[in-house]
Order: sequence, then C-alpha cells, then structure tokens
Amino acid sequence: MSWKDTAEPVLTRMPSVRRPEGHVPFKRKLAWTAGVLVLYFFLTNVFLFGLGGQGSDVFGRFRSVIAGSTGSVLQLGIGPIVTASIVLQLLGGADLLGLDTQNNPRDQVLYQGLQKFLVIVMCILTGLPMVFGGQFLPPSQALAQTLGIGLTGVQLLLFAQIFAGGILLLYMDEVISKWGVGSGIGLFIIAGVSQRLIGGLVAVPGLGQARGIIPTWFDIILGREQIPPLLTPEGIEALLIGVGQLIPILTTLAIFVIVVYAESVRVEIPLSNARVKGARGRFPVKLIYASVLPMILVRALQANIQFLGRILNAQLASMPGWLGSYSQGQPTGGLFYYLAPIQNPQDWMWFAGGGGGNAPWEIMLRVGVDLTFMVVGGAIFAIFWVETTDMGPDATAQQIHNSGMQIPGFRQNVRSIERVLEQYIPQVTVIGGALVGLLAVAANMLGTIGGVTGTGLLLTVSITYKLYEEIAEEQLMEMHPMMRQMFG
Repeated sequence: MSWKDTAEPVLTRMPSVRRPEGHVPFKRKLAWTAGVLVLYFFLTNVFLFGLGGQGSDVFGRFRSVIAGSTGSVLQLGIGPIVTASIVLQLLGGADLLGLDTQNNPRDQVLYQGLQKFLVIVMCILTGLPMVFGGQFLPPSQALAQTLGIGLTGVQLLLFAQIFAGGILLLYMDEVISKWGVGSGIGLFIIAGVSQRLIGGLVAVPGLGQARGIIPTWFDIILGREQIPPLLTPEGIEALLIGVGQLIPILTTLAIFVIVVYAESVRVEIPLSNARVKGARGRFPVKLIYASVLPMILVRALQANIQFLGRILNAQLASMPGWLGSYSQGQPTGGLFYYLAPIQNPQDWMWFAGGGGGNAPWEIMLRVGVDLTFMVVGGAIFAIFWVETTDMGPDATAQQIHNSGMQIPGFRQNVRSIERVLEQYIPQVTVIGGALVGLLAVAANMLGTIGGVTGTGLLLTVSITYKLYEEIAEEQLMEMHPMMRQMFG
C-alpha cells in the first residue's frame, strides 16, 4: 500500500473553496477580490486578545514579504503557506511524492489536500514557538488573573487566534485564486508593501511611523530641517542616505523601470494552427520566465533560518559564539549573522558609521553570503517553480499541442515542440532567477522608500504588472466571448 492510499481519506476531505461551475463575470471577480482585500486590511488591525505589551516581530525586516501584521490576528502572515510550498517543491523536485498533477485528477486532489495539510502543520510549528518560545507575544498577566486561567491559558488563547488567522489567510488566498483576479498571496504582499511605500512618502510625525520623504523635503526647503553644508562629506551623506534619501528614491524608481523592462523582454516562438489555415500566434518566453514569485520562497527560507536563530537565542542560556550572538533581537556575530540578509545601507556601510560595529571583512563576507544565497537560491527555486507549475518544456509542449498549434517547419508532434522549447526555457529560467536575486540584493544595499526591502519592491512591481495583464485579458474575454470559448 502506497502513501497515497493511506493519506487519501484525510487529504480528500480537507475543506476547500468550491470552484465556479461556469464563467465568472469580470465585475464579480473584482468584487470578490476587493472584498477579500478589505477583510485582509481589517484583520491586520484586529489585535490579539490577551497580548501583554508590544512584544517583538519575530519576522522583523522580512515582514514586507511575509505580509500580515505583528501583534494582530494575521501575525503569521503568509509564512506557513510559503513554507509549505517550499517543502512541496523540494519533495516534488526530488520526485518523492510520485504525483502526476498534470494528467491524473486523483493526484491533483491529493496534491491540493497535501498542501492544505502542510499549511496547517506549519501554522502549528511556527505559532507554538512564537507564543511559548521567546516572549515574542507576551501574555497579559492581568487577563490571566481576571479569567483565572494562568499565563499558560492566555498563551493557548493567543496561539488559537494566530492559528485561526493563518488558516483564514489560506482560504482567503483560495477564494481569490478561484473566484477573483490574480493570486491572494500576491495581493497580500502588494497591500503590505503599498502601505509602507505610501507611509514612506507622506507620513507625518505623530502617526506611529517615521516621517515621510515629502514632509522631510518640505522641512529642508523651509529651513526647519538642519543638514550639514552640502559641499562637505557629511552633507552629501545626509542628502544621499540620510534625511534626504536620494539614493533610496532613485533605487525605487530604478527597480520599477528595470522590472517593467525585464517583463517585456522575451523570445517569441512562432506558432500556426494545423487545422485552421492562416491562424497564427506566438508563444512568449520572457526573460523573467518564472516571475519573481520564487523570491518569496528564498526570502521565506531565510526568514525561517533567522526565526530559528532567535528561538535558540531565547531558549539557550548561553548560545555558542560560533553559532550566533544577538543584540536587541538582531544577530551581531556567528553563523546566524553571516546568514542574515543585508536589508538596508546601514547594515554594510561601515565607512559611513554603519555595519553595527563589525569588522569590514565580516561585513563583506556577510554581503557575499547574501548575494550567493539569493542568486543561487533564485535560480534553483525558479527551476522548481517552473517544473511544479507545469511551465517546463514538456508540460508547455503538451499544452501547445493540445490547443492544435504547432511550430512552422517542424513535425506536428509534442516531441518536436519540446525540443524547440528546451533551447530557451531552461536557460532563461536560470538567468531570470539569478537576475531577480541580484536585483533584490542590490536594492537592499542601496535602500528603498519606506524600507520595504528590494525583494518586497520587486514582488510588488512584478505582481502588479502581471495583475494588469490578467485584468486586460479578462476584459478582452468579456468583450469577445468567442475568444473565451477558443482558449477554454
């Protein structure tokens, strides 16, 4: 008996959102998407009942990628969903699951059920250490005395709330995927990053966050913000990476331009219809073929590594120096320091007073590790992403062949199409994944508006661009119903 037979009774009974039986009108898709986004924003402002004090965000600077909000019901964010996806991709890449999700309906159901089951497991494995492991979510002693349930009872109450929030996000993502526009995970990232971008631009003192760039420049122009003379090194530093933030502004604009340009760079393979004379088309192989979504997996892996480090630091009375040393929740030495990503210019500019007091060689080693991790990890996860989402040469060739299309000048069979695609897709997948990793590290090192991190900005621009393309396609299908029937 295989594991499929053993797990099938459980996996096939996992609750799921019903798929629409027919075509969902575009306006209804927008309504579902907007409704889920409103619910998301509402839940990020529903604070945990029983939380005593501020606590600390265990994900810290990864929050723009993990989404959610610290101290709220959505404390876990999309972390469990992404971690479950990493596990599934690794298992699928090693061919340990034995699931044919492309052709076997039973395996498709098992895969979806296994994904939900792993998300539940990850919610438990992530939530328990957050509540019980290191005072990241301190329980309220006053509530414990009032209810007479003790601190452990309040901690269980906190865990139940963040667990429920993690499961809610799972099904909110599924609602958007089946009934809305785009991907729930992508929209949650856009929502969080957009909030921080707008705050970084226009926030004024007294709103609970740092002053935005626009109010700062008003104060500089009006003389209310004193900066050193411009022709001195201190003045230049203040304008570029200090209060003026010229480099973060230019970096943010450059990322927007580069990602939009990279999305438009593609190799177009000509196609013709074997049954309809004169019917032609093109299959685009984009430079960022796997999109920037694999970056979520890479950063989530780094976030989990740092999460483990903070848990060990909180639990061990004396953690070995080679493993890591911490100050105010941030690694300052040891293995976890070198594995921590560079998130802003202050993390590495030792010559401008940054670097946290570490030696220059330690800082540059950390930069090298981060760059290698992102470039190599981006390429590897891009390959896994392409294979597990049926975007590889074999799956794509089968889809083209099933649609009745062929490549002019080649035999009308799947293998001929696959041979042509193999000349482009594997190479572009690796190059695109490595390029996105390089851009993410460069943007982090130079800084971004609102401190959204390079990865968060890359994801936001790319997901927004793809969302625009999907909306345009939906509107086209609404205007021409025959095209909807042609493309299924």
